[in-house]
Amino acid sequence: MSTSNPPFPDRIELTGEGLILRDWTEADVAAMPDLFDHPDIAYWTPIVSPFDEAAARARLGRARQLRADGVAVLLAITTDGRAPLGEVMLRRAHEGTELGYAVGPAHRGRGLAVRAVRVMAAYAFERLGAERVILELEAENAASVAVAVRAGFSRLDVPLIEGQEKGRPYVLQTWGLRPAP
Repeated sequence: MSTSNPPFPDRIELTGEGLILRDWTEADVAAMPDLFDHPDIAYWTPIVSPFDEAAARARLGRARQLRADGVAVLLAITTDGRAPLGEVMLRRAHEGTELGYAVGPAHRGRGLAVRAVRVMAAYAFERLGAERVILELEAENAASVAVAVRAGFSRLDVPLIEGQEKGRPYVLQTWGLRPAP
């Protein structure tokens, strides 16, 4: 962690847009495979696949370590503060404050990702002093591009990010959002 980044709080709960974004807990481990063990998530995200209970426990541990290290915050997306429907992530990186998300297949089509991204972006601007938040997306991922557009992001004129994940090449576009004036 850079010395200019204050540590993240031990607990975070963000509310807005009909959502409660909250810390993952041990009680969520059983629900996580239904959210993350899906071909779309395996293809488009770095989330491990197959995603079983052991993967859920590892992700919970990793989320706690990333928070403690001041690198990232991973929060469960809920509408009631209880049942997790997906995840939203905020990561501090040299490129900027990056957001990411994954919504369980049974919960798609309800605008959860768009709303979670807007709530997390507001947190980044208001509480962390971010000057811009970014999303890194594959152009072919139409659902994520739609989330970016609906959340108010615009494609940045920066070099594409090329890499390989899970044995397949990818090319990421960078989308950005600045705080409202």
